[in-house]
Amino acid sequence: MQGNNPSTLPDIQKKIMLNAPIERVWQAVATSEGIAEWCMPNDFQPEAGHVFHLQTPFGATPCKVLELDPPRRLSFSWDDFGWRVLFELQEVEGKTEFTLTHSGWGAADEIIPRTGMKQAMVHEIMNNGWEPMIRENLRKVVEG
Repeated sequence: MQGNNPSTLPDIQKKIMLNAPIERVWQAVATSEGIAEWCMPNDFQPEAGHVFHLQTPFGATPCKVLELDPPRRLSFSWDDFGWRVLFELQEVEGKTEFTLTHSGWGAADEIIPRTGMKQAMVHEIMNNGWEPMIRENLRKVVEG
């Protein structure tokens, strides 16, 4: 999913095996209440084309549901930066392998509107932010 331009930053990808059935994980990652528990407050609706907002440290950030294939795939755009977040779920012997991919990054020194920060800095912040959200918060919500 990474662009063909060699100067773009790589996708962020997080993969984890969760000791929970796929339907429980899907409820956590594809409902407004579930996403709020482990990620951020939001007004998400599980409908392709739905525009929703994540309440980020930079304020309400507009997102749009791009793909919805319950209980396996959900993707959404994140603001107008060209970012795409993809959640993929795969059932493995009663457990669920969950993969998050955050793609659409630009050049490292490109400034991201509204933040005033370079893509490289935001990429690092997001990479470090997704890690505990997935490994700690999401795990606690679905395995708790």
